[in-house]
Amino acid sequence: MSKKEKKEAEKAPEPTKEKAKEEKPAEEAPKVEAKPEKAKPEKKKKPDKKIYTLYKVEGDKVTRLLPACERCGTGYFMADHGNRYTCGHCGFTRYKHSENGHV
Repeated sequence: MSKKEKKEAEKAPEPTKEKAKEEKPAEEAPKVEAKPEKAKPEKKKKPDKKIYTLYKVEGDKVTRLLPACERCGTGYFMADHGNRYTCGHCGFTRYKHSENGHV
């Protein structure tokens, strides 16, 4: 092809979108195979923290079973973790003393 023919081919009007749609046969969407869903393991439910597990009622007196946080005050209980008590609000930790004297 000569340079003139190339330029003329470039200048030639392109088919419009409507004509292009008519010329192409309708393509079907590719079929997607359904994958079998994996069964999710059931989550273990934690027992709810009941209010009666935090206090002990003796007659007319109510006593706390867990200590209060030293930093946050009486509004916050400390969680019992076996060898220590921990505040969930500020993160303060107080270790329990064992019988043999080691912490």
